[in-house]
Amino acid sequence: MRVQIDTGALRDSKWYEYALRFAFGGTITALAGIIAKRYGPEVGGLFMAFPAIFPATATLLEDEQKQRKQDEGMNGTIRGRMVAGVDAYGASMGAIGLALFAVVVWRRLPHSSLAVVLGEATLAWLAAAVFVWFMRETLWRSLKRKFKLSARTRVSGSGEAAIHRRRR
Repeated sequence: MRVQIDTGALRDSKWYEYALRFAFGGTITALAGIIAKRYGPEVGGLFMAFPAIFPATATLLEDEQKQRKQDEGMNGTIRGRMVAGVDAYGASMGAIGLALFAVVVWRRLPHSSLAVVLGEATLAWLAAAVFVWFMRETLWRSLKRKFKLSARTRVSGSGEAAIHRRRR
């Protein structure tokens, strides 16, 4: 898989999509602050780690895919859910990295300066996210060999859907 950046999607986004993401993010951040005030920073920090814009992004991605398929005269429900699922894979990988970031800050901050600790934590997050992505790709390749799936049966990283389709 080749990783690349597509800036064209920024032009296709609508203003209300950004407003919805901002509203979700702000609401979740405010709720985390309220929880932290009531139950302490340890509990509140757990809720701050929630990817604040993920619910909005997943919903928008699903709706966009459904609309594209409907424009072509098809039902896009399954495609929309698959795209949202792929986005959830990415959020999960990032969340694992975020957990490592939090552990590094928690353990190192009492002994080092903030700038050094944040640098170390950022590198730990990046290493963890890349490692998890690499492990997922390795697992996919081994499943692909095991089930002898062709490249065209893979749909947006959803191995389970491809395996079920192949067995039918």
